[in-house]
Amino acid sequence: MSGPNTDYDPVEVTPLSAPEVEARRDEALAAIAAAADLAALKQVRIDHAGDRSPLASANREIGALPPQARKDAGQRVGQARAAVGQALAARQEVLEAEHEERMLVEETVDVTVPVDRAARGARHPITTGSEFIADVFVAMGWEVAEGPIVEAEWLNFDALNLGPDHPARTMQDTFWTEPADKHLVLRTHTSPVQARTMLTRTPPIYVVCPGRVFRTDEYDATHSPMFHQVEGLVVDEGITMAHLKGTLDHFATAMFGEGITTRFRPSYFPFTEPSAEVDLVCFVCRNVAGVVESCRTCRGEGWIEWGGCGVVNPRVFSACGVDPERYTGFAFGMGIDRTLMFRHGIEDLRSVFEGDVRFSTAFGSEI
Repeated sequence: MSGPNTDYDPVEVTPLSAPEVEARRDEALAAIAAAADLAALKQVRIDHAGDRSPLASANREIGALPPQARKDAGQRVGQARAAVGQALAARQEVLEAEHEERMLVEETVDVTVPVDRAARGARHPITTGSEFIADVFVAMGWEVAEGPIVEAEWLNFDALNLGPDHPARTMQDTFWTEPADKHLVLRTHTSPVQARTMLTRTPPIYVVCPGRVFRTDEYDATHSPMFHQVEGLVVDEGITMAHLKGTLDHFATAMFGEGITTRFRPSYFPFTEPSAEVDLVCFVCRNVAGVVESCRTCRGEGWIEWGGCGVVNPRVFSACGVDPERYTGFAFGMGIDRTLMFRHGIEDLRSVFEGDVRFSTAFGSEI
């Protein structure tokens, strides 16, 4: 084995020669000084101070030198690398300061300039109101049922004891689809959902059916060709009008507060027998003597018309496959739009449908 090369001259190792180290240092310093931004300086750092830079390669050559030559070579390379590192740090500081100043100028926002800010969206009160009503009945153990808006004529009329000659089947009240031989209509009430439920399920049935309905009404402050209803259906053994009255009293209290009850006035509906109109005790004057006479809400009546109800007609049970000898039931229907007008003091129904976000946000449902 040969001994160490004691005659090795480090000057002959080109990367470690003093002129070469000084040239690489000066080259790095010039590149650092020329870097115009932080991205350019990053590339300079890689080229002149990274692991593959000339000075880093020279530093690795020191290990090949004899012991007596390593000190001088190490000092030369170390001083060059230190000078490059200091120059990089100084240039980094300068460029960062320039970058921040440029950002302050370029990204300055004048908060005093007026702008057209688009209004934020909001959940519509009809949506939140329908969900609230559904929650009232779900809390009693009922279920929410839904059905299609375009409905079969049989389900919308015949199944509900609305015969072929009933006035509601004419164009005066109903939107019919084309072609006519398809016998499809835009549903005029949510009662077809009740019929669908009875056709597909076995009693006992306790369902509430909120949804959109359509009739050929004029569009004014109290009417709309598209509006919203909520209907309820109960089919079970031993159901009476007393159960109906208790249910509607609870519903009225949930919607309008404690002390609000209902009263029934005899009426007629083809799908219920007996049938009744449902009135609410006025939620403003509470039908209190001395106050009711001047109440503008109920106009001195003490009661406000709310909807219709009754015991399900046995013919409807028969049409929908329910045994009328075994089961009885009740049904009711109210306008959701009308209920919300009462609840929130809305005077014009058109405000509900015109899409002004300011109307929706007034109900505290902004998102």
